[in-house]
Amino acid sequence: MIQQFNNIDRVNGELRLPGDKSISHRAVMFASMAEGESVIYNCSNSDDVLSTVKCFTRLGAEISQESGIIRIKGKGFKGFCKPVNELYAGNSGTTARLMSGILAAQDFSSVITGDESLSKRPMGRIIDPLIEMGARISSAPKGTLPLIIEPPDNLHPINYKMKVASAQVKSSLILAALHNMEESVLIESEPTRNHTETMLGLPVECKDGIKKIIVSKKYYPRSFKMTVPSDISTASFFIVLALLLEGSELRLQNVSLNPTRTGLLNLLTDMGGSISVENEINENGERRGDLLIKSSKLSNIEIPADIVPNIIDEIPVLSVAGLLAEGNFKIKNAKELRVKESDRIKSLCHNFKILGVNVKESDDGFELSGRIKNVEGILFESFGDHRIAMAFSVLSIVLKNGGSVNGFESVAVSNPDFLNQLRSIC
Repeated sequence: MIQQFNNIDRVNGELRLPGDKSISHRAVMFASMAEGESVIYNCSNSDDVLSTVKCFTRLGAEISQESGIIRIKGKGFKGFCKPVNELYAGNSGTTARLMSGILAAQDFSSVITGDESLSKRPMGRIIDPLIEMGARISSAPKGTLPLIIEPPDNLHPINYKMKVASAQVKSSLILAALHNMEESVLIESEPTRNHTETMLGLPVECKDGIKKIIVSKKYYPRSFKMTVPSDISTASFFIVLALLLEGSELRLQNVSLNPTRTGLLNLLTDMGGSISVENEINENGERRGDLLIKSSKLSNIEIPADIVPNIIDEIPVLSVAGLLAEGNFKIKNAKELRVKESDRIKSLCHNFKILGVNVKESDDGFELSGRIKNVEGILFESFGDHRIAMAFSVLSIVLKNGGSVNGFESVAVSNPDFLNQLRSIC
């Protein structure tokens, strides 16, 4: 599907965006693990979270949805049922990787599959440490899906130093470790999203930049009620759009302000962006608040290496802001972009080259310089990647002659209502 976008002058108004995708995944999983009924308000309606819902329904959780409210009757400790068929994770790496940690502790065998894109993404990063814990898990020859998980002989505690900065790997290990009475210790030297440990209330020790997370059955999920804050990654596209279009003023309500997710806000503010936080509160350990964004003149700055894991999902739209900001845009230390829904470094460079700007691609990033030369009949390629599709939708709107995005339907992976949200503020 090719979606055309015309240039618009400004955006104004208010948006309340769907629930944070990362938090929604975990809320559905934890509620399914807990005994009794949990209620989740403002859960993400993305295809990715729907994949999680379908998988845990097949594992025996009773899940009903009505008017934006999800009710889940969980199965309790090791109470899941052996699925009749393979568990299909769709395009969702979060579903496949986190669920692996849960299934590694169960007393039945299971198989996790995914779509063509997910089936190319690396799973060895979770397989190896889970095997160290005593899990019996195998994959396709190249360390990709399908994953075949057998009942463990002896799933034991682990003292493990993270080898890759990945919240998905960390969370998978946490979820497996919840099935032991004895404590596991996970050591993290590079900060990643902390939703799993925050929502579970795990003890965390931080000293000299090293983070130790303590996990045991003591912290196994209990039934709960929660409202999921709006997704800051989804918000990022509207934030950048409002900053770039002169005369814009946009309020985004109830947005997640988890400190492991707000790197983009800090970076855009340092670039000269007018972004303020109002009505900030804390619920279930998760900070949230309203964001007020006003159009601003941006200037590129050096992006610190230690912030890259925090902004990894926002780099596509950040690079759009960087393209139109003063000075050259440069991102490095971002090799993880190579193994997302597409090779995002390659995808971004392909599309920026269409505009005639100077693009230097490296193994772990890229640099943009020069002026946009090509402005007529621009067709960007999404490469089936929702964040690439939305990033170049934003750029198309800002370009004087507009532009189009091929494969736009991929936005449903995270935000199927993107177009309606956009129309409401134009």
